[in-house]
Amino acid sequence: MEASGAIGTLILILTGLTTYKGFRDYTYFEMYKFSVDPILLKKEYRRLISSGFLHTSWLHFGLNMLALLSFSFSLEIIFGYWQFLGLYFASMLGGSLLALFIHRNHGDYSAVGASGAISGVILSSAILFPESNIGFVIIPFEIKSWIFALIFIVISIFGIKGQRGNIGHEAHLGGALTGIILTIAYKPSVLSSQLWIVLLTLIPILAFLILIIRNPAVLMIDKYWGELLRKERFQLRSVDDKKHLKVVSKVEKEETLNRLLDKIRKDGLQSLTKKERALLDRLKEGL
Repeated sequence: MEASGAIGTLILILTGLTTYKGFRDYTYFEMYKFSVDPILLKKEYRRLISSGFLHTSWLHFGLNMLALLSFSFSLEIIFGYWQFLGLYFASMLGGSLLALFIHRNHGDYSAVGASGAISGVILSSAILFPESNIGFVIIPFEIKSWIFALIFIVISIFGIKGQRGNIGHEAHLGGALTGIILTIAYKPSVLSSQLWIVLLTLIPILAFLILIIRNPAVLMIDKYWGELLRKERFQLRSVDDKKHLKVVSKVEKEETLNRLLDKIRKDGLQSLTKKERALLDRLKEGL
């Protein structure tokens, strides 16, 4: 987009000021960043939003705000200022809530950044303008908006699964899902005019969320995507609540046990989640 919207510009200024404050004041940064234990134990729910106005570096801030200004102008015209603000903050909240759900057993997990809100803005634009072209400063070509949206979702899913690096893929996916849902709520006509892109983006997100809710072990074990996708290596053992995982391959069993023991040696037994402890007990029993 050639120009930035008024609301997008105001968000940039406010985010820039709070980011700068966070750089200079460690106490302020710690008080308002996303942090699991303070949110769940102390009920400091402000962190679900305030963390979106902090960043780890000016590069982090600049990339997020560049994306915001690239898409805010057209969305502000289509939705109006108030609905755009609703989209931005709802996506920010949606990203934080998904991160909180996935890391609910990781009390020391923390994060900052407007990535959830930006993801919602990007996916909303992709739904409305799927055939528009998106260019990148470091890449000498453009791709269709719908292709970028699909790649973005796939990267976020695999990023959550891998749990590697410092990128908040959970916030990306949660913000993206919120952006899609709000776009449909704001403009129901997209269900008839752009149904294909709605389904293309919504189905993989919902499928992944259902998978990790029904089978949390997907997030605990490398290369495991559930019994339906990896029958040759894993299967579910039906005992009591039918949620206990049985590792079929002896090699996989040993690798999983070693990973859990390494975590205990490094961070102590208390670092294991309830599900990891249950899995450890079953592995030690030779099941």
